Amino acid sequence: MKLRIAWIGKTKSPAIQSLTAEYLKRLSRYAACDAMELPSEAALLKQVDKLAGRTQPVLVLLDSRGKQLNSEEIANFLDYHKSHDTQDLLFAIGPADGWTDSTRALAKQILSFGKITLPHELARVVLLEQLYRGFTILQGHPYHEGH
Repeated sequence: MKLRIAWIGKTKSPAIQSLTAEYLKRLSRYAACDAMELPSEAALLKQVDKLAGRTQPVLVLLDSRGKQLNSEEIANFLDYHKSHDTQDLLFAIGPADGWTDSTRALAKQILSFGKITLPHELARVVLLEQLYRGFTILQGHPYHEGH
């Protein structure tokens, strides 16, 4: 399984760039990882088409209207896709004005971090940390026990 993280928009903050790089490095211990900074929702859809191989990539959107999962449920989600030979698991953080209905319809899963509104750059760091946490839960690593 290849884990792909995409976000719409440029990253301006050095702190966010540093945290993104750190969590991508940590994630790479558990799964092949790729990050994509994209200019638009249309560019994301082109990437989805481009990634289609023997199977379509599993598109997971972050959206305030999505399903909320706790860390253990995220771990189970990752484990399910790993054990079912998902080729590409693509998580995407959308534009400031949200996803269009047509893109939401293409998603296999829509997740939310709750009713709060997070800046997109911060949502990315939270997503990366939770994916890392999910893998550590699956491996029995003590990282999660200190929560």
